Amino acid sequence: MKAVQKVRISPDSAFAAHHLHAPHFDHNWHFHAEYQLFVVLEGTGTRFIGDHVEPFSPGDLVFTGPDLPHLWRSDPEYFEGDRTKQTEGVVIYFHEDLLGQALLSKNEALRIRQMLARTRRGIRFTGSTQQEAARRMVALPPLRDFDRVLALLQLLHLLSASEEYHLLAGEGYTNALKAEDTERMNHVHAYVMQHFREKISLDAAAALANMTPTSFSRYFRTHANKTFSDFLSEIRIGYACKLLLEKKLDVAEIAYESGFQTLSNFNRQFREITSYSPLAYRRTYADAGYPGNKPPHTED
Repeated sequence: MKAVQKVRISPDSAFAAHHLHAPHFDHNWHFHAEYQLFVVLEGTGTRFIGDHVEPFSPGDLVFTGPDLPHLWRSDPEYFEGDRTKQTEGVVIYFHEDLLGQALLSKNEALRIRQMLARTRRGIRFTGSTQQEAARRMVALPPLRDFDRVLALLQLLHLLSASEEYHLLAGEGYTNALKAEDTERMNHVHAYVMQHFREKISLDAAAALANMTPTSFSRYFRTHANKTFSDFLSEIRIGYACKLLLEKKLDVAEIAYESGFQTLSNFNRQFREITSYSPLAYRRTYADAGYPGNKPPHTED
């Protein structure tokens, strides 16, 4: 499936807005020409934006720009046929020409123009901005005619005026993927998400991509802006974060459940990635939740 070729906006519509209900979110790593606003209403998993990896949970609201690769990969249990596990979200797609250069070039649109430029790295909104924007996004799909356009413009104005945001992909990240690369990366992502709790070798991942280990290492680093080992560690630590907040397991049990062979290695990598020890992380976010209620950061 080449998701980059999907038609997301009808030719006779200014933009598209959909309320999604499904057993799991689209599990394909992809990119497209449209701007995208997406809020998770129900479901948990791991979010990939460019070279950025992070767990997601209800309330996760992200704005991505054109051709920025992304994926909301639902947790493994959403693929196991449990009908009590469902996902829900609202997605909005639009092209830059919706606003038009004549408007975007004017002083009145300065903040929106600056926000659209930031979307090349992906923006996660937090705090009261996230709450109000999510409410407006849920209300938008049923609207008709010009009321839809007005509601989207008001939503963009709200987001552009906020300082409650966090940039996701690295400052130097550029999309080096081609359409055929998304298929190969999808196979790798799917394999890792299904087996990260087990031992995964570089050789196995390379074989999946039909490449030698050396070639795969170069390929993965070029397209993911990190090593395969770092990528795997981020997936495992992200899952450990989820377990720390959702389940009453001790740290050793969580380390094992997340795919680590030794507790010392788990503690070291957890601190390197989150800047917390596992117990300090649990104490800090047990009530606030993760990641939507973390303090905002305007720049990385």
